[in-house]
Amino acid sequence: MIRQSSTSLEEEVYLRLEEEILGGVLKKGDSLTENSLSERLGASRTPIRGALHRLAEEGLIELVPNKGAVVIGVTADDLMDIYAIRMRLEGLASAQAAKKISNEDKKILCEAVELSEFYVGKRDPERLKELDSQFHNTIYRASGNRLLYKTLSELHRSIRGYRKLSLTVTDRLKASVTEHRAIYEAIAAGDAEAADRLTSGHVAAALENLLSTIK
Repeated sequence: MIRQSSTSLEEEVYLRLEEEILGGVLKKGDSLTENSLSERLGASRTPIRGALHRLAEEGLIELVPNKGAVVIGVTADDLMDIYAIRMRLEGLASAQAAKKISNEDKKILCEAVELSEFYVGKRDPERLKELDSQFHNTIYRASGNRLLYKTLSELHRSIRGYRKLSLTVTDRLKASVTEHRAIYEAIAAGDAEAADRLTSGHVAAALENLLSTIK
């Protein structure tokens, strides 16, 4: 049940539904009606209607006249577009981080890599997903570019359900952790060119694995 806080009730409903769609709880083709959502979330139809319109503008659902809403989610074409953008921007973020990273963020990156190397042996995808997010978010922050940080954080969030799926593939898990180690070492050494190249390759490999897993 939705609990109203300092944000508006519409915002609460919107965030809840967005989380369920991006997290895979609500799947492509699922129908959403104002009545069913009102009963499930304990909110009136007005904020639910507003939240659905926002989700439609975001492209996560389609509003069908006289039928309600249908979940679209993130399509394969969306994934390819998102990863193409990530490839360029994450490479840039790593290059900038190599020039600007603080000792504190170096330590956080190193710990994320070392813990990932430990948990990959434990085959713990949930913990590895958390560490993957920590690794990438630290690089975004260390780039010192607020716009880059905001853009990449939103892109990363929009595909979190698919990232979780990708991290169930054992071979990719091991490869991803190995790639993180190489990226960290390039950033720590201040090698912007290598950090850019290794990060772009890492994102490209993640996309190839993800598309193969979906198929």
